[in-house]
Amino acid sequence: MRVRDWDDILADVASDSTDPDGWRAVAGSRRGGLGEDLYFGHPSVGLYHLKTYAKNPRDLRGVGARVARKVDNELDPLLPDAESDGRFAVQSAPEDEDHAEEMATRLTETLKVHAEAPTDPDHLFEDVMEAVESPAFGPMEYEFDGRPDELDELSDTFEEAEELLTGELDDLIEDDDVDRGFH
Repeated sequence: MRVRDWDDILADVASDSTDPDGWRAVAGSRRGGLGEDLYFGHPSVGLYHLKTYAKNPRDLRGVGARVARKVDNELDPLLPDAESDGRFAVQSAPEDEDHAEEMATRLTETLKVHAEAPTDPDHLFEDVMEAVESPAFGPMEYEFDGRPDELDELSDTFEEAEELLTGELDDLIEDDDVDRGFH
């Protein structure tokens, strides 16, 4: 297992040509620390674990690693299914101005179609993600002020990775001096 910057992992996911709607994620607050935990996986790509924190409102920092080469029968029940209420997506910036205009046109047309006909939220989400060429999206189980049970189970399953990533993130937090309050 190789610990990397969280941005590098997302860049790898963004450049992967795997079917983008096969991803699933679970996230919530870190156990006993500043920041959040995120596991996201795809059956044929594997499972990633990211630990992040906001140094300030514009600067998200973190570390991560691929913790499994595939999502097997043991891991599958720990990730949400299509019935989950939450959604997540990985998005890359357009390559240039022409690409941005092309994406905007597709997005506008997609929204027009959905505005004119009855639609369900999941279908709208999927069509919008395809219009903006999201490389990874899908259902997500997320608790803003807590931890879903599945997050704890994944952390326990990958205990060694949990300890290593926690140590790396704690070092980042300490180096950035964000673990202290103001007097």
